[in-house]
Amino acid sequence: MSRSFLILYGVGGSGPDHWQTWLQQELVKQGEKVRFPDFPDKDQPDKDVWLDYLSSVFEEVPQDEEVIVVAHSLACIMWFHYVASHPKRKIQRAILVAPPSPFLEYEPVMTFFPVPENLVEIATVAEKTLFVLSSTDPYCSVEDASQYLDLGIPCVMLPKMGHINVEAGYGPWPWILDVCLNQQVTL
Repeated sequence: MSRSFLILYGVGGSGPDHWQTWLQQELVKQGEKVRFPDFPDKDQPDKDVWLDYLSSVFEEVPQDEEVIVVAHSLACIMWFHYVASHPKRKIQRAILVAPPSPFLEYEPVMTFFPVPENLVEIATVAEKTLFVLSSTDPYCSVEDASQYLDLGIPCVMLPKMGHINVEAGYGPWPWILDVCLNQQVTL
């Protein structure tokens, strides 16, 4: 059975120095099939536009292909909305990195909120889901992160890693590559 990785970015995309861009390059070097869609209006995203675009990306993915989703930031919220509207799509794993607070009030992304109410069902659509959070994420306080921690889904809380982006020092990130390829979480 073939597999592919689907890398999804948040507001502003993932530039050349971001860990997602590095991850795509490393996965390709390993011979993996990677989709890294470039969403329209990445600085002013619209939920419906992005969901339509994501749906068109999934139309190209064979139904029997194992899919591993690696989402960062707002893409985690987009993923929740996608799964809520496409619950039968088979996903092997979902790795959700630095999801923003479900209560975020940030004008450029307001079309993505509120998040769907049935997060437990949504988070378990993938055969395995992993949340990767930071104790100092400016877009998701530890208190708000409890919304994810309380789902009963495996979570890794990284200490003082900001929004797990370039500004927080996340360009090359061997740990995420290992999680993607080996399905093991070791700190």
